[in-house]
Amino acid sequence: MNLTKQDIEYVADLARIKINETEKEYYATQLSVIFDYIDQLAEVPTENVMETCQVTGLVDRTRDDSVESCDEGTRLKLLQQFPESEAHFLRVKEVFKEQ
Repeated sequence: MNLTKQDIEYVADLARIKINETEKEYYATQLSVIFDYIDQLAEVPTENVMETCQVTGLVDRTRDDSVESCDEGTRLKLLQQFPESEAHFLRVKEVFKEQ
C-alpha cells in the first residue's frame, strides 16, 4: 500500500499534529511498509488457531460491590472529614467535562 503525502496530512490533521514536508515523505514511506506487512499477515491462515486472550495464567480478582451500613454518628464524622459535602453526599471534582 503506497500512502501519499495527502494521506499523511489527513492523518496528521486527525491527530492534531503539525509535520513538515520531510516528515510527510518519511511517514508515508514508513507507514506504507507497515501496512504492507499487515497485508502479509492477513494472508496467514488462522481458521484453526485458538484465540488467545492472555498467556500468563493470571486471573482478575474482583468482588461484588456491597453496601455496609453504619450508625449516624460515624456517617456524620466521615462527612465532616471530607473537603466538600452537600445534603449528606460527598462532592468530588468533575472527572469528565462535556465540551
